[in-house]
Amino acid sequence: MDKASLFGVLAGIALVLGAILLGGNLLIFINVQGLLIVAGGTLGAVSVAFPFRELKQILSVLRRVFNDPGNEMAAIVAFLDDALKVLKRDGHLGLEKVAGDAPTAPLRRGLLLIADGTDSRTIRQILQTEQVLMEKHHRAGQKIFNEMGKFAPAFGMVGTLIGLVQMLANLDDPSAIGPAMAVALLTTFYGAVAANVLFLPMVTKLDRRIHIEVTQIQLTLMGLESIHRGDPGSLLREKMQSFLLEHEGSKEEEELKEAA
Repeated sequence: MDKASLFGVLAGIALVLGAILLGGNLLIFINVQGLLIVAGGTLGAVSVAFPFRELKQILSVLRRVFNDPGNEMAAIVAFLDDALKVLKRDGHLGLEKVAGDAPTAPLRRGLLLIADGTDSRTIRQILQTEQVLMEKHHRAGQKIFNEMGKFAPAFGMVGTLIGLVQMLANLDDPSAIGPAMAVALLTTFYGAVAANVLFLPMVTKLDRRIHIEVTQIQLTLMGLESIHRGDPGSLLREKMQSFLLEHEGSKEEEELKEAA
């Protein structure tokens, strides 16, 4: 579990709820009609905008938001180093046995391909294809969340218009004005919270996840090609260390550009 994502969602919700409780009763912010307008409208809009096969990917993409990649880079480096030792000691059969313990699916697949005697060029093509499919899958989910971040506030405004119409239609009945005004304001509130606490932050987190996974595949490819050539362990470690240093430098440059 990614603690930052979980903390962000919980902290955002807790702070909003805390601000509400400081100002009065929480129950006055619960409006079923407003929730139905925002949730139902957003769901309906994304169902129209995206094919069902892409909508089915939401849960798997959502897991990427809350799954912590942890130290997978370090795990890949360590496993590649161990895999090279196994290959030199036990040959391809030993490599096939340890492949199942690989920390990532691309690394596991690559080691099995080496164990099967697949040439380096074919391995690269297969893993690059997996990278493209992974990016396509994650980008599709990212786009869905991005659109949900747009639709939720829009349907909040639709709810506001509905509430205002209901209020104006019942000006002769003072008891109906309050509930109609509550719908008008709360739907905007629900849409804004959903977009800015959930959907749009998820888009940003998915973008970072994609970058991490692409970098992991690139590191895996470099290590697999080195193993395939039978490079010495010291050379493999040096190459991976240089890759990680270059990656960290590029990452820092990107963050500086974003900050500027």
